[in-house]
Amino acid sequence: MKIIHAAGELYPYMKTGGLADAVGALTTALADKGHEVSAFLPGYRVALEHPGVARAQACLQLRIEMADQLYSGEIRTFSPRRNLTIYFVCREEFFDRQHAYGDGGKAYEDNAERFIFFNKAVVETVRQLGLQPDIVHGHDWHAALLPLLIREAEHRHGQALAVKTVFTIHNLAYQGVFPAAIFSQTNLPDELNTVEGLEYCGQVNLLKGGILFADRVTTVSPNYSKEIQTPEFGFGLDGVIQTRAEKIVGLINGVDTAVWNPVADASLPARYSANNLSGKKICRAALLRHCGFTADLTEPIFGIVSRFAAQKGIDLLLQNGSFFVNENCRLVMLGTGDKRYEDELRLLESYAPNKICLRSQFDEATSHLIEAGSDFFLMPSVFEPCGLNQMYSQIYGTVPIASRVGGLADTVTDADENPAAGTGLMCAPTAAGLSAALNRALALFADKPRYSVVQQRGMAREFGWERAAVAYEQLYEETTAGG
Repeated sequence: MKIIHAAGELYPYMKTGGLADAVGALTTALADKGHEVSAFLPGYRVALEHPGVARAQACLQLRIEMADQLYSGEIRTFSPRRNLTIYFVCREEFFDRQHAYGDGGKAYEDNAERFIFFNKAVVETVRQLGLQPDIVHGHDWHAALLPLLIREAEHRHGQALAVKTVFTIHNLAYQGVFPAAIFSQTNLPDELNTVEGLEYCGQVNLLKGGILFADRVTTVSPNYSKEIQTPEFGFGLDGVIQTRAEKIVGLINGVDTAVWNPVADASLPARYSANNLSGKKICRAALLRHCGFTADLTEPIFGIVSRFAAQKGIDLLLQNGSFFVNENCRLVMLGTGDKRYEDELRLLESYAPNKICLRSQFDEATSHLIEAGSDFFLMPSVFEPCGLNQMYSQIYGTVPIASRVGGLADTVTDADENPAAGTGLMCAPTAAGLSAALNRALALFADKPRYSVVQQRGMAREFGWERAAVAYEQLYEETTAGG
């Protein structure tokens, strides 16, 4: 099949979170399975400076209509591997910036124009280069206008551009909501600026366009596809999503085992496998030293690698701060985010600097070390569309402690509730729920034979993208066949 993906992030060229990992791994997996895959990404400064992009060549000059003006742009392209072509949508005014969506914790004021331009550039490239894809697959609000713009361009130019469209919601909390005046930049018919179209509470909601007008809508876990149809997790769009319920499917993300694999992880001080965990002990000692702790400590290590935001349950972690101050354990935290959370976590660290370590930064190598060197990995998310770290943890022999929400509930089995199949500890997304799970973790860690059994079960799980790619293949086939 000919498959086009478009997203605001794509690993390894631009990454701010799991979206980049998911789209990067999926496009690679589909290409490796023999499909002809193209991936569109804004031509961010950091992306164009990536060492692998040096050979990218300009292949198309663009003039994109936005309201009553024409905006110039350029498409640069290169192929990093067989069957995979990357297209960078370049316009210096919009994308020659250090960050993807904002700076200093504040979104760029022209994000609507930037990503409307991006969507239109994708459609125009498909049209002018005659790419003729079977599937155009947009991801999150940054590419949510593609289903609408493709059909509008087909009507305007009298030519077929794509057989079917697919849209994936990676995180419903981010919807691309902008002032109503921005609708004119889309050049779409006025009848689409209504409650049946992009209008939302007197504004324009780009994500809503993808939900309503794609041929199929996916989420990144089966459980999340059900959750977002409820007021609790629907972020105001649960009613809209319910109207497409028959066209929505939840497909769990996979793990890029070329990057996350303790047997071959070059960022670790030692590699290891389920059959030989001696390397994990070396990683554990290295993590303790990295945090300034004594390397031979035997108390359990709780690790967390996270964006410091309300979604990730940082409030719940802070409400359980006394556990880490008073119990015989260590807490290692890595991440960045809301300044309030960073300040409060720093204060928590000050109460017990010999037991708690905070690294307020994004560091890929340290994130691998925390996964490998910890005994438990914390994911107390209030909501979590899919989550990847709970899968990384199991692969790395680190028992996850996760809220029973979204993709976490789909990928972790509680060891107390299901002793025969448990791979982690699940909890309610509340302070009390996390507290109970932390105390259960101490009991599990004290029972070394039982901890080992849970650990080994997790390491035996299959989370690779090969499995996930097959599910997407089946969805594409059903969609093009009219399903």
